[in-house]
Amino acid sequence: MNYELFIRSSSQSVDFALLKDGKLIELHKEEDDNKFSVGDVFIAKTRKIVPGLNATFVNVGYEKDAFLHYHDLGPKVASLLKFVKSVSTGKLKDYSLKNFPFEKDIDKDGKISDALKSNQSLLVQIVKEPISTKGPRISSELSIAGRYIVLVPFSSRISVSQKIEDREEKDRLKRLVKSITPQGFGVIIRTVAQGKKVAELDKDLQNLLSRWTAMCKKLHRAHHPSKVLGEMNKASSILRDIFNDSFTGITVDDEELYYQIKDYVQEIAPNKESIVKLYQSKVPIFEKFGIERQIKTSFGKTVSMSKGAYLVIEHTEALHVIDVNSGNRSNKANNQEDTALEVNIIAATEMARQLRLRDMGGIIVVDFIDMTHAENRQKLFNHLRDEMKDDRAKHKILPPSKFGLIQITRQRVRPEMNIKTREENPDAIINGAEVEAPIGLVQKINHDLEKLIKKDYKKLTLNTHPFIAAFLTKGIPSVRSKWFLEHKKWVKILPRDAYTYLEYHFFDKDGNQIK
Repeated sequence: MNYELFIRSSSQSVDFALLKDGKLIELHKEEDDNKFSVGDVFIAKTRKIVPGLNATFVNVGYEKDAFLHYHDLGPKVASLLKFVKSVSTGKLKDYSLKNFPFEKDIDKDGKISDALKSNQSLLVQIVKEPISTKGPRISSELSIAGRYIVLVPFSSRISVSQKIEDREEKDRLKRLVKSITPQGFGVIIRTVAQGKKVAELDKDLQNLLSRWTAMCKKLHRAHHPSKVLGEMNKASSILRDIFNDSFTGITVDDEELYYQIKDYVQEIAPNKESIVKLYQSKVPIFEKFGIERQIKTSFGKTVSMSKGAYLVIEHTEALHVIDVNSGNRSNKANNQEDTALEVNIIAATEMARQLRLRDMGGIIVVDFIDMTHAENRQKLFNHLRDEMKDDRAKHKILPPSKFGLIQITRQRVRPEMNIKTREENPDAIINGAEVEAPIGLVQKINHDLEKLIKKDYKKLTLNTHPFIAAFLTKGIPSVRSKWFLEHKKWVKILPRDAYTYLEYHFFDKDGNQIK
């Protein structure tokens, strides 16, 4: 399993493409104008207390107020409010929490009006970015994430990632972290801390404590609302969360960003510093490494898979619906059940990738091909769970229902990644209409060709627009040459001036059009 990260920088944004064994699995965009990223901490004021919702709206500087529910206050909110008031007025200069007198924990089933008042200063953290018509979702239970640990102010709890299964290792990490954690702070130990020495953990802790101190210094006479602690840049936060020994390359096309990433990698994994490379070619980085092509073919309503199968992805206000189709796949399997299982397994792998790639969240319903045997349904369920193990977003998968549907809930903290794959139609005949991207058309021709070859047509001729004909026949090796190597059949390609840009037809040896 090899991971590669490609970073494309422009004046407005930075794009991050994460590839696993050459296949695009995550796509992120960092825009200059995104002022409300997950993890950012704001000093803000409560606006309106809404007892009916047991929540309050908070002004964080967004056009719509942020939503803060009672359950997101955290048990130590009374201590936090007292701390913010003391620091803001300049009465408290010691930010260590060592001698800070903590208030009593709030009742977990209490009311928002007992904990907060209108127009009250409060430290809040973004847990969900503004999506569609909704403002950001916030929490006053603060946490500062590092490479190996997460620092939780106003807590005393030391907890370990559930993904660390070794009991001895859990106890070792707990013991080490407990010995270095200052009073007034809790710690969550991350999965990547496995096997690390106390010096590495302490270095990470000190870095987080210095970020806490820097944030507290900003609180004195701070403007309300304002950001007092920003998440590190996207490149560093992605590497912080996903970097491991499986990484084989990080390629960047911006010199300044290259040095930043190189320094960060040198800090977290000195032996891996050499994998960071600066890309300096006139060919755009995403074009050079085939990422642009993957983006064009991976987004959109229909997603093609191997063996002629495909997914249809529909989005509604309430949920996402994914339909699995076997397409023109040949039935080499002994029976329909085996065919259904094979297609479903391929679809489950692609679907897990699509969820990460598009960052789809909320409720997802997948209509797999019906299978009658319970053991096959269990196989599919287990395979889907295994494929989604690497997904960083919290998710829950329910077993297949009686109707063959699998329901998934997936955490949504930022807007879904949606890339438009349809393009303006260059034909004047259908003025103003949109058509699919030409690269998608070539894929479609591929599928149709596979279907015809399975039907055992002896001689095939493809008539298409001169531009598409040129794309298929030019270059070494050409697309047509690749078809010949794969199918052992030569396809005659004839350009037709009368055809519209995306029109094509196959003909048999007698010159009859194949419908």
